[in-house]
Amino acid sequence: MKHETRPLILHVIHHLVTGGMENGVVNLINNLPESRFRHAVACIEDFSDFRLRVHRADTPVVAFHRSRIGVWQLRQGLFRLCRQLRPTIVHSRNQSGLDALLPARLAGVPHCIHGEHGWDVGDLDGRRIKPALLRRLHSPLVERYITVSAGLRNYLVQRVRISSERVTQIINGVDTVCFAPPVEQVRRLLPAGFADQDTLIIGTVGRLQAVKDQETLLRAFARFARNEGEAGARARLVIVGDGPLRESLIRLADTLGVWSLTWFPGSVSNVPELLQTFDIFVLPSLAEGISNTLLEAMATGLPLVATATGGNVELVFDGVNGRLFQPGDVAGLSSLLSQYLADPSLLRRHGYRARDMAVKRFSLPAMLANYQAVYEEFCD
Repeated sequence: MKHETRPLILHVIHHLVTGGMENGVVNLINNLPESRFRHAVACIEDFSDFRLRVHRADTPVVAFHRSRIGVWQLRQGLFRLCRQLRPTIVHSRNQSGLDALLPARLAGVPHCIHGEHGWDVGDLDGRRIKPALLRRLHSPLVERYITVSAGLRNYLVQRVRISSERVTQIINGVDTVCFAPPVEQVRRLLPAGFADQDTLIIGTVGRLQAVKDQETLLRAFARFARNEGEAGARARLVIVGDGPLRESLIRLADTLGVWSLTWFPGSVSNVPELLQTFDIFVLPSLAEGISNTLLEAMATGLPLVATATGGNVELVFDGVNGRLFQPGDVAGLSSLLSQYLADPSLLRRHGYRARDMAVKRFSLPAMLANYQAVYEEFCD
């Protein structure tokens, strides 16, 4: 049997389900040179059929179900997995991934990299002591940190007290071929009778959970529809994604009187095509690292309306490729939607600039090259 010489990278994530960070992991596995790297994925909790997006047949995906077995059995399982697979690099991500670092080192893994891809749900402004302390306690086990945004980099350096030389910022990349403006009419993908070619469609994509704050978008859309009279009544809202708040958001749409104007398609596999049906993309999150869905909307040529928080301000330049509003500001978001309705040329101009920026600054090949450069440092 031929001896395997390609280094193995073990990616440790909370779960492999539909999500921006998870999509980034899949992009690395599918697009880094197969002749150079092998990969495996360890899920602290579980995975869904999203794992099928990993196209390489030589990539095992393992689930540990920490919430069922407890943290100590999790660490034992990670230790055994590292002994079995013998990875060259363990690349953990976010707070739950910290649990892999000590087992990896005890199992003899040569190198550990840790990534920060967004704020913890219970620590949206990075001020809590416990998350920072956990990261600080694990820092001797980590050789390199990777952050997706300048804000997360500053958090590690200033709050966690990690040396700046150990922190590399790599902004997420987007496939600008897969995500692109439509070349034909695609609104046939929408439910029959939901919209026609002249309907203004406002949309968002994301997991339906509190930090994504789709509630603010629903309330702002209802206000917009009321304020704009007949034109507002012709607008439509599409909320793509699934999650624990799905049923409560559907009830809220009914309560607000916009149920018939709103479509909840759930988790879908045709996000690139659905984005092409939108006129405006809204990201109402309370906190973000660098949003993959925002990048995908940029590449699709949509004007971006996003909260002025986290990495959003590194992607959306107010008045250039979209508009920014404060988290939770229903009236502010509603007003921005009205401005686009009143000035279609502004909508088109911001969309064109968004696409141009995605192609020139946030390409997938650039992201892949940056990650490969970091991995190569530890594989020679």
